[in-house]
Amino acid sequence: MMHHRKSTRRPGGWSRRRRLLTTLPIFIVLFGILVTVSTLTDVQWHDDATGRTITPSTPNTAVAFANPDDVPLPTLGTYEVRDRYVTIDVTRASTGEVQTLNVHVREPVDAGNGLPGVVFLHGAGYGTCDNSFSDMAKAMGTAGIVTAVVDKPAWSTIDINRDYPASADAYDAVIDYIRGLDAVDDGKVGIYATSEGTWISSYLLQDDPDVAFQILLSPMVFTPRESLAFFVAQDFTLAGAHGGYQSFVRRVFNIDAALFGLTNLDIRTLTPEAYAIPTFVAYGSRDVMTAQVDGLHTILDMCERAGNPDVVIRSYRGGNHVLRPGDLTALGTPYAGNYVNDLIDWIGGTLAGLDPICEQVAGAPIRQSSAVPTLRAQRVATIYGVVLHILTLVLLIASAAVALVGATRRIRQGLRRKEPVFGFSHGFGRSLALLVMATGLTLLLFVAAMGRIIMSVVNLAWGGTPAHDPGIMYWSWPVAQVVCALVVWEWSGVLSRLIEVASARGILRVPPRKGAVREIVTGEQPVLASRRLGRVMFWLAGTAMFAVLLVFAFWGLFSYAEPLVY
Repeated sequence: MMHHRKSTRRPGGWSRRRRLLTTLPIFIVLFGILVTVSTLTDVQWHDDATGRTITPSTPNTAVAFANPDDVPLPTLGTYEVRDRYVTIDVTRASTGEVQTLNVHVREPVDAGNGLPGVVFLHGAGYGTCDNSFSDMAKAMGTAGIVTAVVDKPAWSTIDINRDYPASADAYDAVIDYIRGLDAVDDGKVGIYATSEGTWISSYLLQDDPDVAFQILLSPMVFTPRESLAFFVAQDFTLAGAHGGYQSFVRRVFNIDAALFGLTNLDIRTLTPEAYAIPTFVAYGSRDVMTAQVDGLHTILDMCERAGNPDVVIRSYRGGNHVLRPGDLTALGTPYAGNYVNDLIDWIGGTLAGLDPICEQVAGAPIRQSSAVPTLRAQRVATIYGVVLHILTLVLLIASAAVALVGATRRIRQGLRRKEPVFGFSHGFGRSLALLVMATGLTLLLFVAAMGRIIMSVVNLAWGGTPAHDPGIMYWSWPVAQVVCALVVWEWSGVLSRLIEVASARGILRVPPRKGAVREIVTGEQPVLASRRLGRVMFWLAGTAMFAVLLVFAFWGLFSYAEPLVY
C-alpha cells in the first residue's frame, strides 16, 4: 500500500516552501530598510551618570555674614511701600518695533537715600507689571529696596522666537531709570531673573557689567536646546514612559530650527561674564524643569572662571519651578521655606561688603535624574523628516480620496452591485484592508501614548506627581514594535503572492507572454484587480502605509540597540 505525501502546492501555484523562500528575502529587505532609517536618523546623546544627588552639609538655608561693626542691614517689614507707575518706550533693534512698557515701581516710604534697587526679569509667557513678582517686590520694598516690575518686552515675538538681546536692552533701560532715582544708589542696582529670564540676564550682564548683583531663580544655565531637551527627557522618565520614547526627544531636539527661521535654540549664554557679579541661586526640590546638579556645578565653575567668590546656592524643600509649594496653578501661595528672608539677608550683607559665614550650598538635597545632553542641529535629518512627513500626509489624503470615490460609486450602484468597484482578486483586497487597519491602529496607539505622555509631562512641570501606573505610556512601545514587525512580514507575504500571480499570468517572463499585459490592463486576467480603480487604490494605499512605517522608523521604532553616546 502506497502512501502519498499531501501536496502543499496550490493548483497552478507555488509550494509553501517556494512562497516562504520568496517572502523571507523580501521581509529582510523591507525590515532592513526600516532598521537602517531608524539607525541613520538616531542621534548621539551625551551620556553621563544619572540619578545623581547632592546633599548639602546643612538643611539650614539661612544666609549669615560676619558683622563686627553692627552695620545696619535690611529687615522685612521695616517700611511702608508706595506704588507708582511709569512708562518706557523700548525699541527692538532688529526690526525697529517700539513697545511701550508699563513699569510698576515700589518705593519704601521715608527710607532716605542711597537705597538699593532691583529690576525683575520675566520667565516664559507674557507677564505684566501687575501679575508678576508682586509679593516679592512688595516684600523687598518693606526692607528698604526700590523695585521695578515691567511688562515683559515681547514686541511681535512669541516664546519660540523671543529676541533675547533686544529684551536685555529693554530691561537695561529700566535699570537705567531706577539708577536715576534720587533715593537710589546707582551702584547698588541688581536684577532678579527667573527661568527664561536667566538667558536674558546673560546678555544683559555682558552689555552692562555695572549691575551690582543678581538673583537667579530656577536658572536654565544651558542653551535652550539643551535645557529643553533635558527637561523633556527627564520628565519622560519620571512619567514612566518606555525608554524607547526617548528616541522622540533625541530627534525633536536635534532639529535644525534655523530652516524655519528660529535661531534661539543654540544661543550661547554660558559665559564667565554672566557670573562675574555676586550671585544668589535658588532651586526648588520639586522643580522638574531645570538641571539642578549640572547647573550647580556649571555655575560654580563659571563663577570661578570669572574670579567671583560671591556665590550662594540654596535649595528649598517643596518648591516648584517658581519656588512655591504645590503646583504652578495654585496662585497666591507663599514662597517655599525661608526664601524671602534669606534673599533679603543676602542682598543686605552683600551690598555692605560683609564676609559670609554660612555654607555656600545649603538646603534640601539637589537631585537630577537625567543627564544634560550635548546636542547640535542636524540639517540633513531635518530636511528628510519634513519631506517624509509631508509626503506621507499627501499619500494618506490621496488614499482617502480614492477610497471615497469607491464608496461613492458603490452607493450609486445601489444594493445590487452590478459590477465591482475595485475588483480585487486573489484576496489582495482583504490583505490590503488588514494591513491598513493594523498600520492605522498602530498609528492611533502611538498618538494615544504620546498624548498621555505629554499630559503627564505637563502635569509634572506644573508641580504634579507621576502616575502610579504608566500603563499605555510603557507597554505601547514594545507592542507597537511587535505589531509593526508583523505588518512588515504580512506585506512581504502580499508582495510574494503578487509575484506568484504575476508569474502565473506570464508577466514576469522575458519577454512577457504575448497578450499578458493587455489582459492585466483590461482586467481579463487580473493580477491585483480587474478594475483600474482597484489597482490605483492598492498601490496608493500600500505606498501610504509603507510611508507610515518609514515615519515610525524615523522616530526610532525600528531601533533595537542603545543609541550611540560619546
